[in-house]
Amino acid sequence: MSKPLLYSPECLTFGIHSYKIDNSNGLEMHILESGESSKTILLLHGFPEIAYSWRKIMPMLANHKYRVIAPDLRGFGLTSGWDSRYDCDLSLFRPLNIIRDILGLLTTLQIDRITMVVGHDYGASIAAYAALIRPDIFQSLSLMSAPFSGPPLLNAKKDNVDIATNLAQLERPRKHYQWYYATHEADGDIQNCTEGIHNFLRAYFHYKSADWKGNKPFQLESWSAEELAKMPTYYIMDLDKNMPETVAPQMPTIEEIAKCEWLPDDELRVYSNTYFKTGFQGGLNHYRCRFNKTFISEQQVFSGCTISVPTCFISGASDWGVYQVPGALETMETEVCSNFLGSHLIKDAGHWVQQERPDEVIRLLLSFLKNVEKQIE
Repeated sequence: MSKPLLYSPECLTFGIHSYKIDNSNGLEMHILESGESSKTILLLHGFPEIAYSWRKIMPMLANHKYRVIAPDLRGFGLTSGWDSRYDCDLSLFRPLNIIRDILGLLTTLQIDRITMVVGHDYGASIAAYAALIRPDIFQSLSLMSAPFSGPPLLNAKKDNVDIATNLAQLERPRKHYQWYYATHEADGDIQNCTEGIHNFLRAYFHYKSADWKGNKPFQLESWSAEELAKMPTYYIMDLDKNMPETVAPQMPTIEEIAKCEWLPDDELRVYSNTYFKTGFQGGLNHYRCRFNKTFISEQQVFSGCTISVPTCFISGASDWGVYQVPGALETMETEVCSNFLGSHLIKDAGHWVQQERPDEVIRLLLSFLKNVEKQIE
């Protein structure tokens, strides 16, 4: 199989290859790959990250005799074959079809077992469903930043809390970022913002990282407007602002950017150059799927199912993503995962934990893998 280089050499750490492959589900999937082994680790990114977000940990995992694969998921990065319009067939972006994308990729690569699937942010929910549905393929699971509280229940009590309305009626009117990301305007707002895509991403990554000293998360008491409004504005936005307007005031100084070792400007340029070409709608479509009743009903097929494979959770201690859904972390730990091996909150890391503290992430993953391999031998 030919593996043409798609990123320039200076964009990737030594030992990472970049190429595209037909996944038999309508995509030419771009993947990053490092290492050669019969034991494979699969890394699934979130938003607005791409496969490149795993660049710091891939070689280190490969050095421990694993084959490490990180794809650009549907709608992201250099993967092609998806519809970039808002008025696309949204069903192609629903979680079960993303898992079909991944299974097609693995089949083409002739991989029948994944020793560990790791998902960050949006990728965490995809990884969780993959392990829940196909534990025969995905033998262990590591979730990052976004706890998984299980599939939607068939007999869930009707939720009469209209969060969108309640947030808008606060003394300081607010809105939830996921509702905003599902709007028709979101992609254009970001692509056409006055700061430009590169500076938008710089402010966005900074605002959600441990570098922004206001990130001191804590457990919320309930799913209510008053409690959610305690989170920073990148999650609970001001009602009259879009996302670029929300993050622009948090743009780091030139001195702060120069000191940002976990995301220097040349590495951020890989993201901004990519999104300049693709736009953001592909990634935003995954948020839209969260509000589609048909897709939610489809996921209810798995109501009551638990994740049986060994599972761990890793996040930054400064990451509000751990707490943005009150009770989700505890539900994951005690109810959803029947073979849960621990949660870890890493000091001096925010939402982008695998980029901010790759050393500690690697330490935790390798420790987890030792326990996993004892169970699956």
